[in-house]
Parts: sequence; structure tokens; C-alpha cells
Amino acid sequence: MTPIGFRILSRSAPAVAADVLASFADIGSAQISDCMNRLYGVSGLRPMHGGTRRMVGLALTVKTRPGDNLLIHQAISMGGAGDVIVVDGAGDASNALVGELMMMDAQSRGIAGFVIDGAVRDVDVFGQGEFGCFARAVSHKGPYKDGPGEINVPVSVGGQVVNAGDVVVGDADGVVVIPAEHAAAVLALAQKKEADEAVAKEKLRAGTYTKPWLAKTIAEKTGGAK
Repeated sequence: MTPIGFRILSRSAPAVAADVLASFADIGSAQISDCMNRLYGVSGLRPMHGGTRRMVGLALTVKTRPGDNLLIHQAISMGGAGDVIVVDGAGDASNALVGELMMMDAQSRGIAGFVIDGAVRDVDVFGQGEFGCFARAVSHKGPYKDGPGEINVPVSVGGQVVNAGDVVVGDADGVVVIPAEHAAAVLALAQKKEADEAVAKEKLRAGTYTKPWLAKTIAEKTGGAK
């Protein structure tokens, strides 16, 4: 058995149906977060890529020593279409964990993007394309390749626990992660929220939008004071 701290685990068969995963491409990260009571989401990471294409895929997780990308290279070699490489780099900004060459390698395998709780480099290249890349920082200093690290173990990224196979959605507002076992239920709630917001937008354009909850909430908070 490989000792803890240097494990490369296989990921079980996807627990999320292909049609459910594909449907998340039509839902914003903000709406998804709202449907999980605004409690789940990655904090502190920002998009480094250009374009407006929403990144959607299943998490292939990596836990690595800060500043070392040996196991990220291995994860890319294991990844394929529809995967998102999610890296717990302990939030360290000293050394970049991925750059242009690793992006090209991942793209060639159909990987959907990177979520890096750490630093990246070659951001000018990331910024010219739509390959999803979310990271905490930028550093010109390159990584080490010694390990240790682990693949397909639970990781912590921006305050969010991510398990291998969870649904990852990233857009201009950030990254949200949906536990695989709740993906279908969250999708249904988020689709309803998107539909409700579409109705609200039409009412705003028509000048008929109201906020019946506002007066009620103010009255409750102020004890009914006028």
C-alpha cells in the first residue's frame, strides 16, 4: 500500500449523469451557490483565462506540497475529456504550479480546466484563450518536481472541500463545487432559479417588478416601526 502523503488513487466511475453535467453549462455559479444556501463555493480564486465560456467538469483532485507540481503532471496524464484538475496547493503564492505547457498538455487531452489554490504563470497566454484557469495568485517563479502529493483524495480549495468526481462550475463570478450525490437535485433548483430570474428581468423591463418581501422584512427587523 502506498503510504499516506504519496498516494495515487483511481477515481470511481462518474456518479453524475452526462446530461446533468452538461446542463450545468447553462447555469451561473451565483445561481448554483444560492441554491446551496450560499454556503458552498470557492473563495479567493479568480479567473485567469479570457473569453466567457463557462467551465464545467468533474473534479480530478490533487493535494501537493506548496510550490511542487509533480503530482499535477501525473494528474494531467490521468485526465481526460470533462475533467477539471482541482489542486490544493495550500494557497501558497511563492511558486507557480501550472503554466502554458501544462495548459497545452491538458487541452490536448480534453481536460476542461484548472482550479489552483496557489499560483500560476504565463497568464498572458491564459488570458488569450478560453481554457478555464482559476487561481489565487501569479508568480513568475517555476515549480519544483519532487513531491510529495496525492491524487483523487479529498482536498480543501478556497475553503471548499472537494472530492474526486464532484461537479465543478467556474465562470466570471468564480468557482462553485457541487457534491456528486447532490448534483441532480441542485441542478433542478438552479434551473428553477434561472427561470424565476428571467421572469423578474422581464418585469423589470416592463416596469412591473415589485419586492413584496422588502416591506415585510423591514417591518420584522424594526419591530413594525414607521
